[in-house]
Amino acid sequence: MSEFALRSWVEISLDQIRRNYAAVKGVVGPEVEVMPVVKADAYRHGAIEVSRALIACNARWLAVSSVQEGAALRDAGIRARILVMADFLPQERAALLEYNLTPVIHSLPDVRDWDRLNHQRGTSAPYHLKIDSGMGRLGTRAEAAEIASVVTGCQAPIEGLMTHFASAADYSGSQTDEQTDRFLKIVDELAARGIAPEYIHLSSTIPVAYGRRRAWQKMVRPGHAIYGYVSAASRGSAPPRILDVKPALTWKASILAVKDLPEGALIGYGGMFRAPAPMRIAVLAAGYADGIPHRLSNRGRVIAGGKLAPIVGAVSMDLTTIDITQSPGLSVGDAVTILGSENGISIDARQIARAAGTISYSVLCGISARVKRVYV
Repeated sequence: MSEFALRSWVEISLDQIRRNYAAVKGVVGPEVEVMPVVKADAYRHGAIEVSRALIACNARWLAVSSVQEGAALRDAGIRARILVMADFLPQERAALLEYNLTPVIHSLPDVRDWDRLNHQRGTSAPYHLKIDSGMGRLGTRAEAAEIASVVTGCQAPIEGLMTHFASAADYSGSQTDEQTDRFLKIVDELAARGIAPEYIHLSSTIPVAYGRRRAWQKMVRPGHAIYGYVSAASRGSAPPRILDVKPALTWKASILAVKDLPEGALIGYGGMFRAPAPMRIAVLAAGYADGIPHRLSNRGRVIAGGKLAPIVGAVSMDLTTIDITQSPGLSVGDAVTILGSENGISIDARQIARAAGTISYSVLCGISARVKRVYV
């Protein structure tokens, strides 16, 4: 069978993934369970490989979004506890039991349905109940008395209570404190009724990174931090950051063509760039189908030959054109860095996101499946 050249690929450091996990553990301490989030194919870092690396660091829990994601990890031999956070479709409930997955349940009728399914199967599988403390998305808005009535009337054990912050990066307002107060009030009221789940969890990366300790409780759910990112405060003044992590992923593409263009030459779809002077361009084997945001057209940059090189013209489906006038020695087959560090210059997902008018999560998750993953 023929070997294929790498057109566009990401290099993922599993050692850095492990270091980031250890950094989170070091911040929250031994009394707080750390449940890394590996949904969306571990933010495109590769859920199976990342999960294996985390389990090697003694991670006991992993979080995914859907039953399908959890089943794929089980099929790959992952035996850690897996929490399915955002998927409780009726037709998939049996698969939760078959694959030994723990569901997050978002309504009291669904608690009863889970209990009935366990009764029918002769099982007693635990679940976590999500409280909508102010996000206005998934989760029950029922009061503690109603929750207690349903939970105590079911045999399936409630193992966890969780909520999700809507504005954790906003330090100018009180929404996060209000959500924390509302959620912990329900926790206390349930405890007074004899319902005290083992795991209470509210926090993803930002409340961990900025020391919002009241929101840590018995478990935290870092996602972004595991892959080396902590978002800055979106508004207001955040306290000092106490978590240090580094990106684990570098994204590269090969040069397909190099050519010299005269002054006035048009580049790309719609002729949206006109060469202001004679210039040398390189055409990269990656485009928006690979995950380069189309909005980087005429505004993004890559690292080529150890120097920043602007994207010129429109990012197309499979190709992106860059100006390499300052790196004239580059040739076909050479690698260019889309995301990562080279010669002391760095471009990370946050910088790409700012240029593209999006968020760093979207940049990472947007790296398509056709981009080869290489583990280093």
